[in-house]
Amino acid sequence: MFSHRPIRSFVLRAGRITAAQERALQDLWPSFGLELGTAPFDLDAIFGRVRPRCLEIGFGTGELLTALAAANPDIDYLGIEVHRSGVGRLLLRSQQLGLRNLRVVCHDAVEVLGTGLADGSLSEILIFFPDPWHKKRHHKRRLIDPEFVALLAQKLGAPGVLRLATDWQPYAERMLEVCNAEPALVSLSPERGYVARPEFRPPTRFERRGERLGHGVWDLAYAKRAT
Repeated sequence: MFSHRPIRSFVLRAGRITAAQERALQDLWPSFGLELGTAPFDLDAIFGRVRPRCLEIGFGTGELLTALAAANPDIDYLGIEVHRSGVGRLLLRSQQLGLRNLRVVCHDAVEVLGTGLADGSLSEILIFFPDPWHKKRHHKRRLIDPEFVALLAQKLGAPGVLRLATDWQPYAERMLEVCNAEPALVSLSPERGYVARPEFRPPTRFERRGERLGHGVWDLAYAKRAT
């Protein structure tokens, strides 16, 4: 297991954060936020129960994650996002919906999985539209690589599911290659290829725009192989 990756898959930009988002980060973080320490989170104690747990990595503005948490009160949700504006928006929405089954970590996902989550502790992991880092010299920054996929599989309990999506075909092909090569995962596609978009994942505005322009979107799904 590793606790850091020298080359990060993201760049923190000084984006605009509203006053409401800033207040949410100050006032609501104690209710929804988790601080990464040196040992895995005690999720049973944090949520006060034992339930299936779904993690979304890079939740953006949190629209999907908060919708899932509201629609599935018997599932506990965790979100990882490095951009404070997105975390602030999620906190505001979580308060508005009165969510009790959602927690968030504002930290590098590689470090969170390496340190903060116990092996076999997740029933589902969602990674939708990670930065494709289009230029060849930036490919080393891509989140989905063999080492990270092995770590994801390690955190899933059988028969947990890993779901991914991208709108960049070369990255989709690389995702497929990496995930098909991971021995702890088995594709949910009979042809070990792409799968249909899951019903719970609404098309993003970028996806809808891409469809109008003739661009594709590729979904992948893998289950943790039983040992």
